[in-house]
Parts: sequence; C-alpha cells; structure tokens
Amino acid sequence: MESRRDSPDSPIQEQSKKTRYSYDPIHTLPSEIIVEILSRLPVKSLLKFRCVSKSWLSLISSPQLIKTHLKVSTNDPNFTSHRIMFTTAYPRFNLKNCTLRSLLYEPLTDAVSISYPRRHPRRSVWVVGSCNGLICIAINEKDLFLWNPSVRKSKKLPNVDVPMGRGFYIVYGFGFDETNEDYKVVGIFCSFGNAGGYETLVKIYSLKTNSWRRIEDFNGGVPLDDSGTFVHGKLHWSASPGVGFSSGWDIVSLDVEREIYGMVEQPNYGEGGFASLLGVLGGSVCVICDYQKTRADVWVLKEYGIKESWTKVVTIPYINEPGRYMYSIPLCILRNGEVLLALGSSYVVYNPKENSFRFPKISNVDDFLEANTYIESLVSPAAVMVDQE
Repeated sequence: MESRRDSPDSPIQEQSKKTRYSYDPIHTLPSEIIVEILSRLPVKSLLKFRCVSKSWLSLISSPQLIKTHLKVSTNDPNFTSHRIMFTTAYPRFNLKNCTLRSLLYEPLTDAVSISYPRRHPRRSVWVVGSCNGLICIAINEKDLFLWNPSVRKSKKLPNVDVPMGRGFYIVYGFGFDETNEDYKVVGIFCSFGNAGGYETLVKIYSLKTNSWRRIEDFNGGVPLDDSGTFVHGKLHWSASPGVGFSSGWDIVSLDVEREIYGMVEQPNYGEGGFASLLGVLGGSVCVICDYQKTRADVWVLKEYGIKESWTKVVTIPYINEPGRYMYSIPLCILRNGEVLLALGSSYVVYNPKENSFRFPKISNVDDFLEANTYIESLVSPAAVMVDQE
C-alpha cells in the first residue's frame, strides 16, 4: 500500500500550500500600519526584508517609508539609531564607529572599522558633516563623497576645479535644502596674501544638478572652523572679523536654500578669557566656552534668531590634568541631564545633578582626531546609487 506521506497532494492541498507560502502581510494590512511598523525597525533588518518580495522591495524603497523611518529615528529619545564615527590617523588613517547607546550605557564599547570610499592608509580622511544619515567626507581634502555607511552606497562629487597654491586652505559645509529636497556642499577657499590680506572664493554643489557653481564670497571675515555646523536650514561658521584673533569672533550663517549670508547674535559669555567651539546640540546652535581650562559652559540658542533665548544649559568642571585637553561640543544630552563629551581621546559623561563623572571605555580606538554623530537611515546619496568602491 502506498504510504500517505508519499502520496501526491490533492488539488485542494496544492492550493492550500500555494496560499500558505504566498502570504504577504503587505496585502492584508493597511499600508499606513505597515509603514508605521517598518519605520521602527533597524536599517539592517529593512535591507534584508527587501528580499522578501517585490512588493516589500517597492515599499521599503519608497520615499514615504524612507522619510518616515528617518523622522522616527531622528526623534527617538533613546538614540537607538544614532552612531558615533571616529577619525583616526595613527598608525594609519581610518574611520571607525560604534552605537551611541552602547557608549552611553555599556561599560565597554567595541568600535569597528568602516569601509569608506577610497580608503587607503596613506590618504587622509576628513568628515565634513552628516545630514539625514548621509555623510560628506573629503579624501586628501579635495576628493569629496556623499556616503551612506548604513546602506553602503556612495557618490563621488565632481572636481571643484579651484587652483590651490601656497597659502590656501579649505573650509567645507554640508547641509540639506528642505524646500527643494536637495543636498548641498559648500566650499570656502581661502587665500592669505602679503601684508596680512586675504581673499575667499565660495562654491556650492547641488546633488540635484550634480554640479558646482560660484556664489557670493564669504563676507564674514576669516572662517575659523574646519567644517560648517548645519542647523535650521543654515550652515554656520565661527569667523574672525579680521586677520588675527584680537578682534573677537562672530557666528556667520549661510542659508543653503536662498544662498544668503547672515549673522547670529551671541550672548554675554561673562568675564574672563576663554576659548570657544561652535556646534549643534539637540537641533539647536550650541557654543561651548572654555574658561582657562577650569570649567566649560555650554550655551544653546533655544529659539533661532532670538538673542534673548541663549541659555547656559550646563557648566562642566575640569578634572584630571586641567589644561591638557579641552572639552568637545557635547554629543548629546540625556533626559536625566547627563552630558556626553569627548576629552582628548576619551569620553566623559557628566551628571550635573550629582556633579559626578562616568568614563565609558572604547576598545579598538586608541587615539582619534575627532568624533561625529550620525543617524542610520535609508536615504540615498544619489538618485541612482552606485556600489561603494
């Protein structure tokens, strides 16, 4: 007698198998619910789910899901999708990263190397900035890439075609023109001449047109930052009104949509000599003032454009060899008030309520030049993405 196990399936059983194996939740749940569910998943999982079916690939690649996923990740108070990228130079140039959550809550965090475009131990790498999960990097200062390390895609920008001789230095900035949904890179090419004179030439790159064009020269004096700080649709640089630092410093802005310069009024930082750094914290312009390595005050512009809204959010004392290193711009402030900063090549978490410190440890990173935070996202570095080199 033929066994039941070996017997051919009946037509009803065959149909049942087809129905069971072709089940696709995208066709059974409202699309809004599916988008809400998927938007809360890690990028790594979403990349795998694209292989489930054509409908999943279409949905996960859709602008709606990409934008919703980015919004959820950006506003997550637990920093689930936030990562920190380290730039190292010794013994070779490299980029490494780790999750922000592990650095905040784990006693030991493992940093891993990232395969970035044109990676080479003798080529310098400079992180210009990050925006919506895209990172702008400069290789040997002149070769620029827009790169999403989460999806391992990149795009090389065309050469900027500015001759650079002796006395030249470059300042970049990377931002997003929300009105036109266009990513832009600004290059400020500065040249010092004889008798203390200087000139600037400014070009702006548009991802939509994939081209550079010249705009009005930098009219805020001499830019002091390596990279612009992007917030509220504008890039910001600290700048000296004249050659030298005796005349103080200003915060100069450039609207990436209208391409118009402006000035951000600063608060009264108080008496005493100090050094300062400009950055962004929690979506606002931020300045950290270092008072002769005894303390650091963190100021935040709560309402953009309103000078009176500058608020000193925390004062951080120096510990262990004050004067050797200066605190970085805070990388984040937690809901309990704790502040994460870099101090030299180490990290410090300061609790202002208890006036106490924590010192997270990172393996595989001995010394780093700088650290930048970014968000994991599905955003493409180009309309037609290319495989990472």
